Amino acid sequence: MTAFDEDLFLKGMEQRKATLGAEYVETNLAAADDFTRPFQEAMTAWCWGFGWGDDVIDAKTRSMMNLAMIGALGKMHEWEIHCRGAVNNGVSREEIRAIIHVIGIYCGVPQALECFRSARKVLDED
Repeated sequence: MTAFDEDLFLKGMEQRKATLGAEYVETNLAAADDFTRPFQEAMTAWCWGFGWGDDVIDAKTRSMMNLAMIGALGKMHEWEIHCRGAVNNGVSREEIRAIIHVIGIYCGVPQALECFRSARKVLDED
């Protein structure tokens, strides 16, 4: 018995590429090996297919939620990736700043400063 759902995976691939960029996703999947591939496939199906695959919350709002949650967790590598995705999903510079302000209020000034550093890298790319 397998937990793999091809339809959910394909839906997830579409959403993941739309948010993070096809080149990033394809490079990431190409780097997967026998050890990491099952997780990559499950994460694509579950996070992107199930979690992002409906129309209840639009992609821009989901990106904003992700920035707040990942920022709260202090996972800065993922925060930077999702900051790029948020920009792709229409999140403005001002909205990113407001999200970081909330992170600073609830998670502390040092964490907000980390988010500002990562955001600067992403926003200066454009």
